[in-house]
Amino acid sequence: MQASERATPRHAPMHQFPVEDGELRVGGIPLTRLAARVGQTPFYAYDRRLVTQRVEALRAALPEALKIHYAMKANPMPALVAHMAQQVDGIDVASGGELKVALDCGADPRDVSFAGPGKSEADLHRAVAAGVLINVESFREVAVLARIHAETGYAVRVAVRVNPDFELKSSGMKMGGGPKQFGVDAEQVPELLAGIGRAELDFEGFHLFAGAQNLKAEAIVEAQRKSYELALTLSESAPAPVRTLNLGGGFGIPYFPGEQPLDLAPVAANLGELSQRAGRDFPGAELVVELGRYLVGEAGLYVARVIDRKVSRGQVFLVTDGGLHHHLSASGNFGQVIRKNYPAAIGSRMASSERETATVVGPLCTPLDLLADRMELARAEPGDLVVIYQSGAYGFTASPQAFLGHPACVEVLV
Repeated sequence: MQASERATPRHAPMHQFPVEDGELRVGGIPLTRLAARVGQTPFYAYDRRLVTQRVEALRAALPEALKIHYAMKANPMPALVAHMAQQVDGIDVASGGELKVALDCGADPRDVSFAGPGKSEADLHRAVAAGVLINVESFREVAVLARIHAETGYAVRVAVRVNPDFELKSSGMKMGGGPKQFGVDAEQVPELLAGIGRAELDFEGFHLFAGAQNLKAEAIVEAQRKSYELALTLSESAPAPVRTLNLGGGFGIPYFPGEQPLDLAPVAANLGELSQRAGRDFPGAELVVELGRYLVGEAGLYVARVIDRKVSRGQVFLVTDGGLHHHLSASGNFGQVIRKNYPAAIGSRMASSERETATVVGPLCTPLDLLADRMELARAEPGDLVVIYQSGAYGFTASPQAFLGHPACVEVLV
């Protein structure tokens, strides 16, 4: 077969949002009516039904004893966090600001954990006062927490975030292994544990997060097994029995052409085995997986309106009122080495048979403001609504909304 005859990789089908009367529905609402209800474009829309279904599907697949935590850095919209707090077993935060949102949204402090490589002394004070679990990531943090404990008399709950001596293979973003700013190198953890014991902090367990956005089940299984074995070895130096073991996440979702959804079955089977082992190795301890984009990423859409249609030397450009300042990751400027398109559609013309190859751009004065490059889409005109799928994670808050002074977008949970 000649290269020109090979099938072009396509995006995985996006069936999570139904189509009725020619347009997408979000939360049961037609897209054009939702846009009218929001009162502006662009906006992000998150479907709470899809979030709930994802958590329910995970619970059905994973061992009953396993705890599911939501990593709210994926999407810290308060209404969504409040919904998640009712669905999952815990919330993981990465700043003092996220801690406030989690507590305001009703999360139980006993089920909140706080990670991050640069926790300020003020944020550590807040975390101790709130009674949340602090994932210690340096010797400095132990010293600060020891001082807070001595000054206040408050119990200080800590787990050790470990930088493992391995990486999560096939990971879109490596969070552990090699030199990293995250956690404490595994070989230094016994010394850190001794310091935790001397400071009389309440040691509860370990947190290991090798990587994120992985679609290879075998790689996730390998990382979970290695993480478990490493925690088992390190527990021999712990000042108290392990009560929680957070194996991180890494579960990915398909964004780009050729990618397929994660096969959850091997991951679930492996977690079942580790859960049984934990019952023997860590009696009474909780085994945790920490997930962000896997829980919310596919439940979100970014919606922008076409404001102009231009043809430049034969290439169709759909100019919208949205762009990279609202959705940096879809533009390719949030970690992509080679830019690839997120799945996209003309959400107000889903039943149209008139197709064309078009490039979707925003209003910014930079060629980086690109939402879809030469994609096959329904023919669109000014007023139509462009949707970018897989937009429930790392969208609104991960984008430079003040760039060039254009209006901010909004978020809705429906």
